[in-house]
Amino acid sequence: MEAPVRLGRKRPLPVCPNPLFVRWLTEWRDEAASRGRRTQFVFQKALRSLRRYPLPLRSGKEAKILLHFGDGLCQMLDHRLQQHQSSGGDHAPGSSGAKSPAQEGTPAAVQDSSTPVLAQPKAGGSGSYWPARNSGARTVLLLLYRERLNPGGHSFLTKEELLQRCAQEAPGVAPGSARPWPALRSLLNRNLVLRTHQPPRYSLTPEGLELAQKLAKSEGLSSLNVGIEPEDPLGEESEVPRSFSAELGTSEGGVQQPQLELRPGEYKVLLCVDVGETKGAGHRSELIRQLQRLHVTHTVRKLHVGDFVWVAQETRPRDPAKPGELVLDHIVERKRQDDLCSSIIDGRFREQKFRLKRCGLGHRVYLVEQHGSVHNLSLPESTLLQAVTNTQVIDGFFVKHTADIKESAAYLALLTRGLERLYQGQTLRSRPWGIPGDPESGAGPSPNPLCSLLTFKDFNTGAIKNKAQSVREVFARQLVQVRGMSGEKAAALVDRYSTPASLLAAYDACATPKEQEMLLSTVKCGRLQRNLGPALSRTLAQLYCSYSPLT
Repeated sequence: MEAPVRLGRKRPLPVCPNPLFVRWLTEWRDEAASRGRRTQFVFQKALRSLRRYPLPLRSGKEAKILLHFGDGLCQMLDHRLQQHQSSGGDHAPGSSGAKSPAQEGTPAAVQDSSTPVLAQPKAGGSGSYWPARNSGARTVLLLLYRERLNPGGHSFLTKEELLQRCAQEAPGVAPGSARPWPALRSLLNRNLVLRTHQPPRYSLTPEGLELAQKLAKSEGLSSLNVGIEPEDPLGEESEVPRSFSAELGTSEGGVQQPQLELRPGEYKVLLCVDVGETKGAGHRSELIRQLQRLHVTHTVRKLHVGDFVWVAQETRPRDPAKPGELVLDHIVERKRQDDLCSSIIDGRFREQKFRLKRCGLGHRVYLVEQHGSVHNLSLPESTLLQAVTNTQVIDGFFVKHTADIKESAAYLALLTRGLERLYQGQTLRSRPWGIPGDPESGAGPSPNPLCSLLTFKDFNTGAIKNKAQSVREVFARQLVQVRGMSGEKAAALVDRYSTPASLLAAYDACATPKEQEMLLSTVKCGRLQRNLGPALSRTLAQLYCSYSPLT
């Protein structure tokens, strides 16, 4: 007699199948970054490749199948693994002594494998990190902490302000304004410092704030002078002077209260459908009928970015005509295959992705819906697959494929139920535009950045496509149209040359055409601060320096 089939929930996979390898690569990358070595980029590439690999690895040799893992790096991992095992650690690099969040979660946290992760935010690995005395990382943390405690401050500093204050208090740790800053980049990678806006603004994440408080205590707390030696050993608690305690109390008491706060039971999760999804051909209204059939609470309104978002709507508002609404941290862009082809051809595809990444929401879903035969589309199937793959791997979107509009509605209903469970019992607070939320901060559950959300008005106003733009913004949009020019590269160029006039003036100052072609080749771009490159620099020089029509 056959054994009965065992029914039950699927056990969720661990968050990271190779935590030891990830930890060691992170340590090597941060050490190389703190010393200004270029090997940090090698470790960063390998770390990114390893995090995308879903299976556990038993040795460094097995990691050779992954991209950016050479013989030398695999030998380093095997050597480190032998040291770990000889010291009594786990024998499998994919094992970990502590239970993973997926193992400790409640059954309500177990989801369908086709949905994006709707997990509670996890604490980062900053607990064991302690920057050295008189180091750049320690200086930056303390400067940002002092700015946060300043009642008249903004809780953030620009890079120029950081460099100026470092030059005043610790001249030896600040590089030049045009040079990369390994210490600052290391803090960004460790999720202790957050970078927002353009030009960049740097502020402390909750993890960075916790570490900065410990550093301030070890420094004596008298004036937060980053150059002095700590008065007490690291493990001992120092006495807090009255002056600093008063300053801390004033700062904490003077923090601006959130404009809107929704406590458990005072709000409901509501799906907002863009008005464009309900007008036009008959398949549009079919989506609403399917949502009604699945009993999904929804509303139709104009969305300036995305097709579906979720809001927490106040159930007992003071003004029934204008209930308070906070936008949850998830957004969905829906594309039928024929519409996807059209958007790739006319350029809307790149522009929409760029706007989605700047909308202020961290969990972005790209819903691709099949429509008819792929042989009747205006682009080859391989082109569509490549575009969708780039959206997931390079742009960081979660891509979901559905067979028809009925399955799309079922997926939206599944996401709605998941968000209702995720935010059940949570107190939600509004935040102004630019203050980090859950996806950017990576903080722990107390306080919970997952519940620090934008109001619907701020979200929709900030996403207006044709709002009044500055010359700088128009210049950036112009640069993005050049083939090979990503958003990060355009932002780096606009940081150096904020207007076309300033770029043309720099070209006019060049002595030879060759110098014009290489003018932008050394501009540092992105988080890894790589050069723009000669090819793209040559293309831009031809675009802005040619008086005759381009061929």
